[in-house]
Amino acid sequence: MLYASVTKDLSRNPQLRLLNALQANTKPIMTFLGLPSFRTAQVVAQTGVDKGIIIDCEHGHISDDSMHSSTAAIAAMGVSPLVRLRMTHSDLVKRALDAGAHGIVVPQINTADEARAVVQYSKFPPEGLRGQGSAFPAITHGIDLPTYLKTANKTLITCLQIESMAGVKNVDAICAVPGVDMVFIGPNDLALSVLGYVPAKGDEPEFVNAIEKIVAAARKHGKWVGRLSNDGVSCKEHLKDFDTVAMSYDIRAIQNWYQTELEIGRS
Repeated sequence: MLYASVTKDLSRNPQLRLLNALQANTKPIMTFLGLPSFRTAQVVAQTGVDKGIIIDCEHGHISDDSMHSSTAAIAAMGVSPLVRLRMTHSDLVKRALDAGAHGIVVPQINTADEARAVVQYSKFPPEGLRGQGSAFPAITHGIDLPTYLKTANKTLITCLQIESMAGVKNVDAICAVPGVDMVFIGPNDLALSVLGYVPAKGDEPEFVNAIEKIVAAARKHGKWVGRLSNDGVSCKEHLKDFDTVAMSYDIRAIQNWYQTELEIGRS
């Protein structure tokens, strides 16, 4: 069975800010949201972050209710909400997409079979197995429900994280799976798997080779490729090679501001 990828669809729904930015190759900068507050989601969406915010249901303090609220708040601010899931389970994919996410980010993908399963769960029949019953996603896409049902298979971003030695080993087969739109590097988990420690210095040959292999596989199969960047300096450097980056995290931003300003205040 063949699955459509959004990289082959040039739909220009103006509400799908991240998809449009990726298709236009404008190198969008995203960030992660880990706090369970629709007000935090609004504030972060107002900062000028480019087009996309990843709601972190893997490591963040995000419940199902908070995920729904944050998704709606981010979309209402003209930014694309993506949801990072806890795992590949079909129910989690369905809940995120039914909340109105413009795409999903799925961690710890290690094989092509896992990638194919995620794609199946993300697509409506006859291309996949996704069930239908929610009116919410049409709202965050700014369209009516019949139009959403007709276009979702081609406009939702399916992003898979490659962050283990197994994932790197199988990255070419993972990127070859139709319906996978983007691969995303989790550098900390990747460093733990490849090097046995975090953070990576960044110049370790095994670590550099793993990243280069992921980028090469994405390019070979016409997939977008992104990664986490810790700050503006690294973000600017990473965008030379990547289509998008997620710059830091709302929680780290708060911590870093207080630590910096407290140090100044006490000096």
